[in-house]
Amino acid sequence: MLKKRELQDCQTLYDLMTHPDVFPFIRHKCASYEEFLFITKQTIEAEERGELISRTILDEWGNPIGVISLYDLEDNAGFLGTWLGKPYHGKGYNQIAKSAFFQELFYEKGIETVFMRIKKINIRSIKAAEKLPYTVKANETRKNIYDQINAHGDLFDLYEIPKDLYTLHVMRNVPSESENDLLEA
Repeated sequence: MLKKRELQDCQTLYDLMTHPDVFPFIRHKCASYEEFLFITKQTIEAEERGELISRTILDEWGNPIGVISLYDLEDNAGFLGTWLGKPYHGKGYNQIAKSAFFQELFYEKGIETVFMRIKKINIRSIKAAEKLPYTVKANETRKNIYDQINAHGDLFDLYEIPKDLYTLHVMRNVPSESENDLLEA
């Protein structure tokens, strides 16, 4: 479902990224394939320096279909950025990718908090964020961060995914041994 970013996926991802329903919501908007290749190379190098964490989202056949990243790492927290190609919208890939990414972030990388800065006009992403039972709208509770991301106008809502709330959700949804026995019977 996820793999480290690789340059050989760039052409497919660039083609998916340029769709008009996807492009306005991309963090690093690239005007050409060559620019996307350059940005991807910079992303890979930044991850090696510990500045971000970025993965390619794959479909069930291993084809690249989008990107999920954690940017601006500071104090075991960072900002999530995710996009999927238009043909993959509404098919459940977003939630599956986020679950896999959160597992890696919280339990392998030592991240404690994931923030999501979502444009208020991006209704699709707001609905996706609010579907996640471990997501908290943080416009008021993290006012200093909310004000910082909206320094140039009231453009974004802020959401927070704390590790403890995510863990609680995961623990509640893991079948017990007796439930597993019933499922296997």
